[in-house]
Amino acid sequence: MPDLRTWAVTLVAGFAGAALAALAGVPAGALIGSTIAVIAVAGAGLRVALPAPLRDLAFATIGVSLGSGIDERIFRQLDAWAISLCILVVSLVATMAVSRLILTRGFHLDPETATLASAPGTMSNAISMAAAGHGDATAVMFLQLMRLLALLIAVPPLAVHLGGAAPGAADAGAAMPLPAFALLLALAVVLGLLGTRAGLPAASLLAGMVVSAASHATGLVHGMAPAWAVFAAFATTGAVLSTRMSRVTAAQVKRYALAGAATVATAIVLSLGFAVLAQAATGLSFAQVWIAYAPGGVEAMAAIALSLGHDPAFVAVHHFARIFALVLIVPVALRL
Repeated sequence: MPDLRTWAVTLVAGFAGAALAALAGVPAGALIGSTIAVIAVAGAGLRVALPAPLRDLAFATIGVSLGSGIDERIFRQLDAWAISLCILVVSLVATMAVSRLILTRGFHLDPETATLASAPGTMSNAISMAAAGHGDATAVMFLQLMRLLALLIAVPPLAVHLGGAAPGAADAGAAMPLPAFALLLALAVVLGLLGTRAGLPAASLLAGMVVSAASHATGLVHGMAPAWAVFAAFATTGAVLSTRMSRVTAAQVKRYALAGAATVATAIVLSLGFAVLAQAATGLSFAQVWIAYAPGGVEAMAAIALSLGHDPAFVAVHHFARIFALVLIVPVALRL
């Protein structure tokens, strides 16, 4: 039976936190404010949850917004993107190797648990593999959730401090007509549902991005996603991400907090280092490259790029590439 009261409490908290953070001028305020507000509500002892269709609708909306920024200029940057993607793969291997070493030698976790907890950016896949019998599923879930939450909160202010938001880029262009937006969103939701059933990662986000990019590239649709819809999607996404943290217990925090802090610090330092290398090799914006390299979830990192005005297509492509690369890398690492 649907828990309407829980859904209402979660949404009210998320949108209130999103509005307050946005009014305060916090970078990516809607996303961060919603996340913190819902975590606070959960910490107060209230149940938090959101229905899967609402989550998919929010992810599809972000995908449509990402795709609306894609045009013919993307083809002039493919060489730089290819170089950056190659460096990204090297950064994944380095991050997993160093984090695994820290967790096994410093915190005495078994190799399988350390490997899955170190996978930077495939939380659902890592947790499902742990639940199937590889390592300690509880430790993997906590360490992956801690990384996701820490990066969600840390990346926007750090990106602004290190490279700044792209002035006005997030607001560039008029909004597309509402019927066109509704049609793109409906197509994205349907295709995302089919993709999810087929096992595609972040299927709703990917479907929204592909549908919108194709429509804009062919000239069928012009304009950006409506600002109110993007704000609502950010607020809902933050609430969805924070409901996952409500599963964490005090015992897990006590046992794994230091290990989580060590892996988060390792991931941030290594991603910054490889972003410096990629920026030097491609000449792209450092903040944009680092958001693409930061090992958070694709939905959260793409939303952050969008809200800060950096090229969301660049970030989304890198995070999808990260997912597919890790699908190949993690099984090999487990066998080592």
